[in-house]
Amino acid sequence: MYKTLNEHYKEKFGSKIYKLSIDAGFTCPNRDGTCGTGGCIFCSDNGSGEFAISGSDIEAQLEKAKQKVKAKIKSGKYIAYFQSFTNTYADVSTLKELFYAAIKPDYIVGLAIATRPDCLPEEVIKLLSEINKIKPVSIELGLQTSNDKTADFINRGYKTEVYFDAVKRLKQENLEVVTHIIIGLPNETERDILKTCEDAVNCETDGVKFHLLYVTKGTKLEELYNKGKFECLTLEKYAEILKKCINLLPEKIVVHRITGDGAKRDLIAPLWSADKKRVLNYLNKYLEK
Repeated sequence: MYKTLNEHYKEKFGSKIYKLSIDAGFTCPNRDGTCGTGGCIFCSDNGSGEFAISGSDIEAQLEKAKQKVKAKIKSGKYIAYFQSFTNTYADVSTLKELFYAAIKPDYIVGLAIATRPDCLPEEVIKLLSEINKIKPVSIELGLQTSNDKTADFINRGYKTEVYFDAVKRLKQENLEVVTHIIIGLPNETERDILKTCEDAVNCETDGVKFHLLYVTKGTKLEELYNKGKFECLTLEKYAEILKKCINLLPEKIVVHRITGDGAKRDLIAPLWSADKKRVLNYLNKYLEK
């Protein structure tokens, strides 16, 4: 088996922890023309933050998010999670104000920040290291694939060597790194996917988030799907590849997620991914074999 996020949090914080997804209000250099436009071909207008709470005041966002889940958790401990778009894509003074506001409440025991490897200049990493000495900080990097040919096709906007460098610099500051990997990208072979896992492991990532490639309305990926340019994976094939990926991970690497799901109202394919409970049951049973 593998080390789950729930197990990791219980070891680290002594109890069950919930993430509170909030929105810093940023965009992405791959959208505003800095390194590209339109974003990655699978990314919706919400920037992978379909379920995040939005608003200008961070503490108000946290309180609103907490109200949604407080009945599910007894510990009263939460992690502030900046999820939507690129959450280090601003000047350091802006980031400092936002991040310190996020860790201010007593019920916040840690900070999780989703960002891009090409948006981590030294002054930002220094700030993250500073905060990490107060409350634990986890940096989530959207690698998706280590195949640069695929990365160009999905319009990722940076070369894989940038990811390698970012992980190295984050680890030098003792910051926890979580790597996002997508299973099922167009034109990728199983070998490509396993190579991405191997590269993340060799970089000494602390955790991995596995995502199913799903198609949502209004994305460039939808256009390709409608033209028959690629097919989505079946649940059975996804489970098969996922298990091979997990088998490559050392025991110390935390598996933060074994699949991902988009908002049902926008889902185009694969439709089986909409039944989250069934999917997770199937995957967990398959992984236990």
